[in-house]
Amino acid sequence: MDKNRLLTYIRPMKPFATNLHFQGQPSNRIKAVLFDVYGTLFISSSGDIADFEKQTANHLKIKTLLQNFNIKTPAQELLDNLQIAIKQKHAELKTSGVDFPEVKIEQIWQQLLNNKDKKNILQLALEFELLVNPIFPMPNLLKSINFLHEKKISLGIISNAQFYTPILMEFFLKNDLASMGFLDKLLFFSYKFGYAKPSDFLFKKAVDQIKILGIHPKSVLYLGNDMLKDIYPAKRAGFQTALFAGDKRSLRLRKNDLRCKSIKPGLIITDLIQLTQFF
Repeated sequence: MDKNRLLTYIRPMKPFATNLHFQGQPSNRIKAVLFDVYGTLFISSSGDIADFEKQTANHLKIKTLLQNFNIKTPAQELLDNLQIAIKQKHAELKTSGVDFPEVKIEQIWQQLLNNKDKKNILQLALEFELLVNPIFPMPNLLKSINFLHEKKISLGIISNAQFYTPILMEFFLKNDLASMGFLDKLLFFSYKFGYAKPSDFLFKKAVDQIKILGIHPKSVLYLGNDMLKDIYPAKRAGFQTALFAGDKRSLRLRKNDLRCKSIKPGLIITDLIQLTQFF
């Protein structure tokens, strides 16, 4: 994959302020911090991982991208087929018992284009994602992660994601995840497991690994921007919770969802640097 081409898509972005404020204190000493990615560590124009159904404004750019990869399918037809293929795979996985299914997007692309050139497909999928869902690191991302790593806090991720998510994280962090303190056993990207949040699946897996590390779930802080996909399952797992309310685009309060009506995050974080106050 040509990571240098990432630079042609990355443009500075700033978060939009919310009406929430930093508040709360941890209930136990924090020994591990687990993060959501999109809308929490990354500013995301969509507020989440890309939603291919909302790309009508990007047709011209998508058309140019497809031409660069010698794909002759019209942009709208491709978007429609992409969405259909994803829904079909979701239905297949639900039939097998997966409550909230996740696909491997490169497999969907290969299926649609009948292209067995894996390198080409991975590059296309990465560039397509950056085109339809521009991202940029949240303010103080690098500073905050460096601080936690220096404090020897175990770091991990539970996030709806695709193969390009860890690539983009390392690009923004300017280092590989292990060198930044992220433990391989605490990396739970949805595409690797076939389960997406708000399923409990990834969180249960995380609890198992946390216990192996000798850490009690109550000593784990989970930070995410979505009350349903993040705070709800994190609380069920027994973790301390922090709602990231640093960007209006990604903040999901889910006030009308019955699952979220009776729960509150232990903390509200509006800037990642606020995490450093607890250590």
